[in-house]
Amino acid sequence: MTDAAASPAAVRRPVVVTIAIVLVYVTALSSIAIGVLVLLSRYEVPREDILVVSLLGAGIILLGLLMIAVASGLGRGSRFSRLLITIYLVIAIALHVVTIITTEGWQWSAIIEGVLDLLILAALWPPPGSRFFASAAQLTA
Repeated sequence: MTDAAASPAAVRRPVVVTIAIVLVYVTALSSIAIGVLVLLSRYEVPREDILVVSLLGAGIILLGLLMIAVASGLGRGSRFSRLLITIYLVIAIALHVVTIITTEGWQWSAIIEGVLDLLILAALWPPPGSRFFASAAQLTA
């Protein structure tokens, strides 16, 4: 039996990691939608806040697109993808905090997004997720 044939049976993805991957896609798509709405809300803010709100919306959209691009690597057990998603989620949480502080009417969505981001991190780093990413890395080495 070859390693390629043994690898799917040898490393089973934990349910918690699968849930995290689904949440990454949900968070990424909702970030894109919220980013567009934040970007459009620049027409309703004072003149001195237009640049901040525009950059904030663009940043949220960009992070959503980057998360979609990296999410498939999580399913394959890529440790690099897990690291990138973690970095993106930390930046996204910071952007959500800035959104809560600088814009009006977006607090509810930023809070929900922040909670989802924390749930993803909580699923990827504790032992079941860590074991999956470690064992997948050993198979590719």
